[in-house]
Amino acid sequence: MQRERVSDDVYVFISDLYVQVTAGLVMTKDGAILIDTLPFPEETLRIKRFVETRLRSQVRYVVNTHFHADHTTGTCFFPGAQVVGHARCHDLLDTRGRASLEEARLTSPELQDVEVILPDVVFESGMLNIHLGGKTLQLWHTPGHSPDSIVCLLKEEHILFGGDTVMPLPYFVDGSYDDFLASLQSLQGWNFEHIVPGHGEVILRGEIESKIQEDIDYLLNLQRKVDKALASSSPRKALNSLSVEKCGKSRILLNGVVEQLHRQNLTKMVSQRQA
Repeated sequence: MQRERVSDDVYVFISDLYVQVTAGLVMTKDGAILIDTLPFPEETLRIKRFVETRLRSQVRYVVNTHFHADHTTGTCFFPGAQVVGHARCHDLLDTRGRASLEEARLTSPELQDVEVILPDVVFESGMLNIHLGGKTLQLWHTPGHSPDSIVCLLKEEHILFGGDTVMPLPYFVDGSYDDFLASLQSLQGWNFEHIVPGHGEVILRGEIESKIQEDIDYLLNLQRKVDKALASSSPRKALNSLSVEKCGKSRILLNGVVEQLHRQNLTKMVSQRQA
């Protein structure tokens, strides 16, 4: 696991075990706010030890940016914390989350002690504010990657924790293309200081606007090129040749995993356009 200090009171942890999943930590004089956890217990427990032993504090809130297991598996290791998420996150964890954990336990013995923990503080629309130790975390709904996706803004430092609304490649297979496009467009022009993506390295101030525009362009290119391929004389051949680079993204992101994600996006887009 890698640890990066983004500011005096903000840390980011990046998993070495699964596609560079991130967890964010906001320290305050009254305790800590943890935004997401890491996929495997050993890494999340290292975060817990860092907070309690090195920083001599406690996690008071755990924010689930969405229900996917790679971001929520470690919530159970903070029994004293309030868990915060969108109302849809609560429902999806209670259904699909429980089923996926049972399935994962069959092949991952390290997950035997993991439990699904449902958010006990939820919201549906508007903005939810968490106030702790002189800091304010603002949460709002940004569906697209999943129906329950949210982002979190540390108001005092203008640092955005983007969850999987901001990741190296927009991935909408479990969500909605149209919602994702709208959510990304809504993040333009905010002048964030940093963005902590759901996967990968922290995005710095000077890179943020171009990064968000690149993600929007990828989605627009994908739809346009799928439509062109479907209208061609050899749709299958045209679609097979539609690489992630042809849609404006590098295949080396996330150690090459983005090409697989792109292919899954492509399959979903084709099914939608043919419906």
